[in-house]
Amino acid sequence: MKPLACRAATLALACASLAGLTVGSGAQAFAASGPNSSATTAFPALNPAALEAAIQTRPSDGAAGAIVRVGEPGQLWRGSTVDSQTGRKIPENAHFHAGSISKVFETTVILQLAAEGRIDLDQTVQYYMPGLLPDTFAPITIRELVNYTSGLPNVDEGKPAESVDETIANRYTYRTLDEIIQGTLRPADRPWPGPHFAPGTKQEYNSLGFRIAAKLIEQITGNSFKEEVTNRILEPLHLDQTSVPEDDPKMPHPYLHGYMTDSQGRAVDTSEQGGDPSNMISTPADLDHFLSALFKGRLLSATEQNELFALPKDNEGKLVQFVGGTSCNKVACFGAGLMSTRLPNGAVLWGKTGHDDGYANGMFATRDLSIRAVYSVSNLGQDFAAPTPLSNRLLAAVMTPAA
Repeated sequence: MKPLACRAATLALACASLAGLTVGSGAQAFAASGPNSSATTAFPALNPAALEAAIQTRPSDGAAGAIVRVGEPGQLWRGSTVDSQTGRKIPENAHFHAGSISKVFETTVILQLAAEGRIDLDQTVQYYMPGLLPDTFAPITIRELVNYTSGLPNVDEGKPAESVDETIANRYTYRTLDEIIQGTLRPADRPWPGPHFAPGTKQEYNSLGFRIAAKLIEQITGNSFKEEVTNRILEPLHLDQTSVPEDDPKMPHPYLHGYMTDSQGRAVDTSEQGGDPSNMISTPADLDHFLSALFKGRLLSATEQNELFALPKDNEGKLVQFVGGTSCNKVACFGAGLMSTRLPNGAVLWGKTGHDDGYANGMFATRDLSIRAVYSVSNLGQDFAAPTPLSNRLLAAVMTPAA
């Protein structure tokens, strides 16, 4: 989720692949079969040797280490590498900054509030928060905020890109939701950005819409984002290793160290960092538990759960175009919060990637939970558009039968 000055195209590319697994021609097949297919696709039994080999860090990865958790019904594999900077083995259930994976938690709260009749997904931002958006923006519904069809600019759009040294130096910066929203929509030092397209007509990866949705959660409930996520998700599911740290930069132990490489080629530990009120810290086990509970219907009723998997369509019933990057093969592949990608064996993965300074993560599963995976990579680079090679190797290992 951070840094906030990430360019829209960068975020779009980073989050519209399974951290390297682009949808490719599978998007067309997915559109034909529909997002709610309940067909079960068999996966081979987990191959521990192949998985162990896949996660080992290679010089070309641009990474310091990784932790991974992969599950099938009745099977679970956990693995980690050595941290190349400390020389120590990374704990298999270490904490890490989850980045935009928090969008799935946020969407879940929005859908819960919709089920309670406190939010109408078809009502507009302008209705709930008059004056928040400049008059140049057409009415944007709450559903369009969370299914990436709002047409909003991305966070800090138009702001000059930071150098890697500036990003490292500013890593403790914390901004409120209002500071992010108003700093993006009404910046004092550059022209105000306008809409990218008419709401609901196209899909584009966007983070500003989720900052606005988080503000709506706080306005509707009278509680902080942290309180709502904790009370509605973390405590009921006993996710006691997951937290919303707000402005506390400290990491809970044990944790995966995140690093960024400065202009002198040195790896700087960026594990402690700021962010915004919707930032989250979690572990592979907790995210696995969360995604499994979400897909099993423990957090949402059937109507609201289907929103997670509903790809936006135009007036003719066709998937809207995906714009702003190479994501989704130009066809919408995001539901509410969640991204979809079709595997070579025909199965469809649903989940989310997430990036923070020094971290590249992902959590994905088939809707029937026939396969699920969570990973976090200690990412040495600043380029969030760069694929995470581990994800492709991990998928190949999942598809490899045990000897």
